Amino acid sequence: MLQIEGLHTHYGAAHILHGVTMLVEAGTSVGLLGRNGMGKTTLIRSLMGYVKPTEGRIQWNDREVTGSAPERIARLGIGYVPEGRGVFPNLSVRENLVMAARAGVDGQRTWTLERVLSTFPRLAERLGHGGQQLSGGEQQMLSIGRALMTNPQLLILDEATEGLAPLVVAEIWRVIGDIRATGIATLVVDRDHRKVSANSDQLVVLQKGRVVLAGPSEALRDGERLTSFLGV
Repeated sequence: MLQIEGLHTHYGAAHILHGVTMLVEAGTSVGLLGRNGMGKTTLIRSLMGYVKPTEGRIQWNDREVTGSAPERIARLGIGYVPEGRGVFPNLSVRENLVMAARAGVDGQRTWTLERVLSTFPRLAERLGHGGQQLSGGEQQMLSIGRALMTNPQLLILDEATEGLAPLVVAEIWRVIGDIRATGIATLVVDRDHRKVSANSDQLVVLQKGRVVLAGPSEALRDGERLTSFLGV
């Protein structure tokens, strides 16, 4: 479904990604791992069109999308939960959700407002609250719910549990598991490699902008090579 071949990305003179190649198949979950500064967020921003790659190609369902604008990428069926959440502070919870609502590329509206609120009951209790009035955990729930309202085929989550209380973290991982069970493909970035391994089919590890390890999560999760690359 998503195919990345030989991707290079620069920020000015800084060469961040060095020939990254990876694949996300329909309905599967890929965990993207690596220490801070290894290129994970740059890879996601390149996929989403916020940064234009300098070399290589990105294909989505056999369609060339390299360097496409973010709004086009979103319309193709890719949902994005960014690092930092990106909640609109002056809109209510309901407005944050409804403004993103649309049918998927297949015309289906599997994820409705009602379903999102049943998935995140705490949001249902705060429908009239502004985005700035929510706790960090509630904002993260809102960010995930808003992405689901686009009815994506692929959901990308960049550090979805960063800085959250343990109980909220557990809730976020439960929801990620539920999303996987619905058949939506996921690309998950998180510092907790054990949780990522347990909630993914494949792992890809970046080091200094290069893929240094990739394969089935079950085969890699307890290996010494994984922990050595992650410094744990």
